[in-house]
Amino acid sequence: MNSNLILMTDSYKLSHYKQYPPKTTNVYSYFESRGGRFDSVKFFGLQYFIKKYLEGNVITQENVNEAKVFSSAHMGREDCFNLKGWQYIVDKHQGKLPIRIKAVPEGLEIPTHNVLMTVENTDPNCYWLTNYLETLLVQVWYPTTVCTYSKANKEMILGYLEKTGDPSLIDFKLHDFGYRGSTSPESAGLGAAAHLVNFMGTDTIAGIKLAQDYYGAEMCGFSIPAAEHSTITAWGRENEVDAMRNMLTQYPTGLVACVSDSFNIFKACSDLWGGELKDEVLARDGVLVVRPDSGEVIPTVIKVLEILGNRFGTEKNNKGYKLLNPKVRVIQSDGVDYNTCADVLSEMRVEGWSADNMSFGSGGGLLQNHNRDEQKFAFKCSSVTVDGEMRDVYKDPVTDSGKRSKKGRLALIHNNGEYETVREEVRYNNILETVFEDGKLLVDYTFDSVKRYK
Repeated sequence: MNSNLILMTDSYKLSHYKQYPPKTTNVYSYFESRGGRFDSVKFFGLQYFIKKYLEGNVITQENVNEAKVFSSAHMGREDCFNLKGWQYIVDKHQGKLPIRIKAVPEGLEIPTHNVLMTVENTDPNCYWLTNYLETLLVQVWYPTTVCTYSKANKEMILGYLEKTGDPSLIDFKLHDFGYRGSTSPESAGLGAAAHLVNFMGTDTIAGIKLAQDYYGAEMCGFSIPAAEHSTITAWGRENEVDAMRNMLTQYPTGLVACVSDSFNIFKACSDLWGGELKDEVLARDGVLVVRPDSGEVIPTVIKVLEILGNRFGTEKNNKGYKLLNPKVRVIQSDGVDYNTCADVLSEMRVEGWSADNMSFGSGGGLLQNHNRDEQKFAFKCSSVTVDGEMRDVYKDPVTDSGKRSKKGRLALIHNNGEYETVREEVRYNNILETVFEDGKLLVDYTFDSVKRYK
């Protein structure tokens, strides 16, 4: 992937420097969620993009030379590339971006239709730069959407734990299995780190590393020894019980998970785990987590719980719901998304099972099945200064009132528990912070501080 920031934009933005009114000196734009699946969004990921792409002397002479050649060939004409503008940034600013970014604190949950970030140029000669950076900055939609979605899952699962079990177990109830299903290592890292804002279970190492490298995290995600189908089926069908016994003996203490549907999940639960290996499971100093990985989710989960309950015994907790023997638990990780979790936990409650018995692993549903329109993220210009006059800028399409944009310079205020986007002149209780200015990161959030917002 090319690291030349000049080329990290949409093609048509190469030509936009010529399209603003003459004597324009300032372009001011904002970023928001215009609604969507959830009524609020949990803002996360901007600091990664600033540190990775914007901080420091990011524009070099080599970048300018490369982009000039590329633009001429790509656009078929030389007048689309702003050679004078980019050369000015190299010569006048030593390659630092004359841009100011204000944003809400990362980890904060903000109702939709409110400003999350504002961007403007700090050098009047670089008015064209504000919206040139839109393409990169709008990609904050992805970690923010995953963080929002993960938080919604947490609230839903927590509701079932409060009704049927122990809410203190919430941190490990939704495990990230999304690495292989992500579109790139970078997206895996961003999405997985966003999930770790809410939970502590992950198999996506990239998310832990991103949180450590860009947010100063210590170890913020955890996993356990677990089998995959290759490590079970390699023993042969006739030796499946030996493969399972090997899991118990290789990891004699702590949590261990074993995929158990390689051939017959129900026989594995009744005859193997609950039969030949029952005494070993019960004698082991730890917990066996049985993983069904195929079939119709709800009836499979309920039947697995019933078989394990019959084989290992159950007891009722103080809320009247059944708990498996503490040596045995279940994780469902096939086809898991928000609706799957909700449906499984709802049926478990109907059948008298505590949510304590169950954990979920999610891959594509957690990290991949999202797009920018899920929360209708948009980056729009709302103010310009032309010939010394500040002007409100907005769009108001007759065909779609939902795309009506905001006017003027903006602030986000917080009064009496409510958030409201107002004109910047109000100036009181504005929670937007200047996080980046003229090539420098001004606020460096720790991962702990991001997680602190519940």
